[in-house]
Amino acid sequence: MTAGVNSGSGFGAGAGSESAVGPGISSSILGVAEGWLGSGSNVGSGLVVFSSAMHTVRGLTESVIAAACSRVGQSVLHLDRRNYYAGNWASFTFNGLLSWIEEYKNQQEVQIAESEQVWRSLIDEGEDVMPLSSVDSTISNLEVFSYASEEEEKEETKTPLTSCQPVNAETESEETKGGSTEGQDTCTGDDATESSGKTQNEEHQEQLASEIAEPSQSQDEKEPQPISSPADPPVEVEKKITYQKLLKEGRRFNIDLVSKLMYSRGALVDLLIKSNVSRYAEFKNISRILTCRNGKVEQVPCSRADVFASKQLTVVEKRMLMKFLTFCLDFEQHPEEYQDYSEKPFSEFLKSKKLTENLQDFILHSIAMVTQQTLTEEGLKATQHFLRCLGRYGNTPFLFPLYGLGEIPQCFCRMCAVFGGIYCLRHSVQCLVVDKGSNKVKAVIDTRCQKIGCSHFVVEDSYIRDEQRQSTAYRQISRAVLITDRSVLPSETDQQISLVTIPPVGSSAPAVRMVELCSSSMTCMPGTYLVHLTCSSSGTAQEDLAPVVSQLFDVPAIPGEEPSGGSEERSKPAVLWVMYFNMRDTSAQDSSGYSLPSNVHVCTGPDSGLGSDYSIKLAESVFHHLLPDEDFCPPAPNPEDIIYDGDGPQAEGSGFDESNNTEEDKSQAEEEKSPSTESSEPAEMDSVTQETPLDTSPPSEE
Repeated sequence: MTAGVNSGSGFGAGAGSESAVGPGISSSILGVAEGWLGSGSNVGSGLVVFSSAMHTVRGLTESVIAAACSRVGQSVLHLDRRNYYAGNWASFTFNGLLSWIEEYKNQQEVQIAESEQVWRSLIDEGEDVMPLSSVDSTISNLEVFSYASEEEEKEETKTPLTSCQPVNAETESEETKGGSTEGQDTCTGDDATESSGKTQNEEHQEQLASEIAEPSQSQDEKEPQPISSPADPPVEVEKKITYQKLLKEGRRFNIDLVSKLMYSRGALVDLLIKSNVSRYAEFKNISRILTCRNGKVEQVPCSRADVFASKQLTVVEKRMLMKFLTFCLDFEQHPEEYQDYSEKPFSEFLKSKKLTENLQDFILHSIAMVTQQTLTEEGLKATQHFLRCLGRYGNTPFLFPLYGLGEIPQCFCRMCAVFGGIYCLRHSVQCLVVDKGSNKVKAVIDTRCQKIGCSHFVVEDSYIRDEQRQSTAYRQISRAVLITDRSVLPSETDQQISLVTIPPVGSSAPAVRMVELCSSSMTCMPGTYLVHLTCSSSGTAQEDLAPVVSQLFDVPAIPGEEPSGGSEERSKPAVLWVMYFNMRDTSAQDSSGYSLPSNVHVCTGPDSGLGSDYSIKLAESVFHHLLPDEDFCPPAPNPEDIIYDGDGPQAEGSGFDESNNTEEDKSQAEEEKSPSTESSEPAEMDSVTQETPLDTSPPSEE
């Protein structure tokens, strides 16, 4: 997690805490009550009774709704039945993910019959009970394979021949016998000395250290030995990555359950800037876009500079591509160009433009990122959106939040908490209390059998039982998460974040999207890469994605067996660990498809798209349904812009406590209540706020 997100004084929430007042990441159940900050609320003995409104959440959509409601003065109670936030939008350390896997495998349906008698004692005349699902069934077909060596952690030392080649037979003989000379120490360095110490006694280690530290002996007094001059290249020490090493460095990983990127001019980035929430996180530009054609990974030229610098395209292809992309930027002005293909697939329109097969593949799969069946106008809009996002923050249209995608729900949850939201872990809602006369939810009963009054309830789809749905036909997303030892396309720098598109193998097979994250994204330990594979499901995740993994990576035939060949002999990265699972996609489900009271608002989980526009638009739609006259996520004030009115209390709904008259107390209140942004400001968000008049100005700390 970013330091900036967690550093707010008095707002932090530990993942293992029973109850926390703070932003945390994102949660499951959210309650909103109008007037809680003012009148009509009752808080006592752990029972919170809301006078007029409430809603529930789990992932990104619900977290945005919580922040938006809290920002305009509504009261928010955010509950989660698990001991972590964000649901299917969560990010885990490696060890945390292993615990999550174990929890998934041991998950059992909670029996509710025992508590039903308690529920009935809380139900008044004219009320009915609607139970919620107590188990999350959105994840299925989970399979895990470990290919990293189970041996203890070791080091392999590579000795450069130029600096460590024996000068004569005497030296070679000494090395063969295991004798330790100063020349050997110079070649291997401290790491090698540390490694050799595992097989020698302590006395020999001390003698070795004294010889290294002794500066008085001249080179003339020594026997001929290999000497490493300052100009020689440094000794390369390769550490073997074992499973124990992954566990030991597990906290360096931030593994997302869902894989998405942020379009630089997409709805999510626009909302982050508008609401001033962008100051709670840091972002990194996706450095390259790749594609896999004929079994070979190559870079896709998408910007003007990339097109002209590309060695993959001929001069004719470059001109054709530039001409087509220029047309796509304002294709609406030239309807005669595409109106004959308005009811035909985009792929046919590309062929009509006499584009080469190479260019058609680049545009269809890596720029527009649509399917063979996508209609022409939709494909043109996708291409136009891609091009308009170029250059805002870098050479590609995409951003990725440092420390993983789970940071984004956390940012909105922090905003919610700053303005008065309350968050609790391991605390959920068992059932809804429905008024029979109005067919509206008037209260909920939580897992501690407390009755909480409300007038609105927003809940994530996984809490809805099948009998409360008119349709149970779901789409599925196939996901794979890999830890590998190097990039699929090595370059001069090993700190590349890459988006790779793998076109479908057959007509019925889905296209696969791959995001490869390096250690500078703060999602994996140095020396490894975190790879996310995503596609629409046609079978289980392993059936859909295992062939792609085998195509791009070196995978042993037997789990636990090391890949064949040395690191230099292998042409593909080695898979150290992989997890396959299917995730339910309910984004196509219409709100009318639920048999629920009219004041229950259902939010779907992650969709299969690369961006998060669907979730943000859904959040805005639900918010305007709840509060039609309020502005959606207005900008939060910067801490230094807050004006304290001496003796008077702060305005209702501001989310800040009353401050005393003294300057010292004002300063302290501001410091405690305002979000810390010292180390969490997005490095590049401020440049956009100056570039675009519609964007808000950046925080002054920046």
